[in-house]
Amino acid sequence: MFLKKIALAGAISLLGSGAWAACAFENTVPLKSLSAGFEAWKAVTDAMAECGNFQAELDQEFRTKQPAAFEASPALYQIGGVSNGTITPLLNAGTIRPLDDLVTKYGQNLAPNQLIRVNGQIMAIAMMVNTQHLMYREDILADLGIAVPTTWDEVYAAAAKIKEAGVVDYPLGATMASGWNLAQEFVNMYPGFGGTYFNDDNSTAVNSEAGLKALEMMKEGLQYMDPEVLVSDSTYVQQQFQQGKIAMANLWASRAGAMDDAAESQVVGKVKMAAAPMAVPGGAPATTLWWDGIVIATNISDEEADAAFRVAMEGLDEEMVKANNDAAIWLIPGYVPGEVALGTVQTATAPTPPPAYPSTTQMGLLHTALGNEIPAFLTGERDAAATLAAIEASYTTSAREAGVMQ
Repeated sequence: MFLKKIALAGAISLLGSGAWAACAFENTVPLKSLSAGFEAWKAVTDAMAECGNFQAELDQEFRTKQPAAFEASPALYQIGGVSNGTITPLLNAGTIRPLDDLVTKYGQNLAPNQLIRVNGQIMAIAMMVNTQHLMYREDILADLGIAVPTTWDEVYAAAAKIKEAGVVDYPLGATMASGWNLAQEFVNMYPGFGGTYFNDDNSTAVNSEAGLKALEMMKEGLQYMDPEVLVSDSTYVQQQFQQGKIAMANLWASRAGAMDDAAESQVVGKVKMAAAPMAVPGGAPATTLWWDGIVIATNISDEEADAAFRVAMEGLDEEMVKANNDAAIWLIPGYVPGEVALGTVQTATAPTPPPAYPSTTQMGLLHTALGNEIPAFLTGERDAAATLAAIEASYTTSAREAGVMQ
């Protein structure tokens, strides 16, 4: 019931075609996928590769590459990995196809909450839920007598004590790389102060008291972070944790499993998960809820689409989940929630739950404006009021050009 409620409401690597192993059929159609590069996508694409004739490209810049790659004719990839924040450009361009017929043919094992519908048609298959939640070094907080923070004010108070103790390079990590990541930090924080993104006429509502508070709260944390935080994405923060350089971060749940990867982590068993901190006591956790899943390109042959969907179903099956249970908060049958799911569960079931990230054209335009304009505030080139005015002006121009605002 918890997972159903959620569903409704890094680095580059290449995987060569794998030998036909646990796959239920032998794929003879050459296929490629483009997705993000976190652990869950590696698990899924490794399982797809067992069918043969499949190559997966795992790339943290996938969101900027997918639109053109899927618009090509034929598309450069048959399968795309998306989220509710990255599917919108593909929907708007018509470069991904409805999946209803393929679900009828091959999707008998899919759960109802995996079927992502747009205007009544199934346009994506969700595999997992994701959110940014608090990850923290349990040993450091215990040694310093610090309770697990529940609000951002408590996070910063804890960071001050950790900084004074000098037990790590930086008390806090953050995904504040200029552009998409930094915009997402604002998107997380802003509704925590009660802000709404848009007015009834599709103009943006972020130039507000809630917007000012969100920016100031974000800036307050810089004193506890790596000075290079404006180039810090999810992989950067993950590695900071793994190398013992930070003690806390509001990081994606999809990165939690990597903390206990003995092959690359020096902090195995030390990083724990909790709900995303609240912006104000008693409010909603300052984050947004997401799903990740697969789409199939429009500009490919029906034979390729058929094979791609079959291969995708092999990647999203119970066998894959049982082998990679803690790599994600899976929506796939067979998943057993473990410790890495704790922060997501606490976040999503909070008395006032966080909103789902709105997958709309307007939000895509606002996200871009936020990512472009907020760096000047964090570097001190512009104050908060001027930054919000610049965001509003940038969004208004693009929204009018896109025809979503008069």
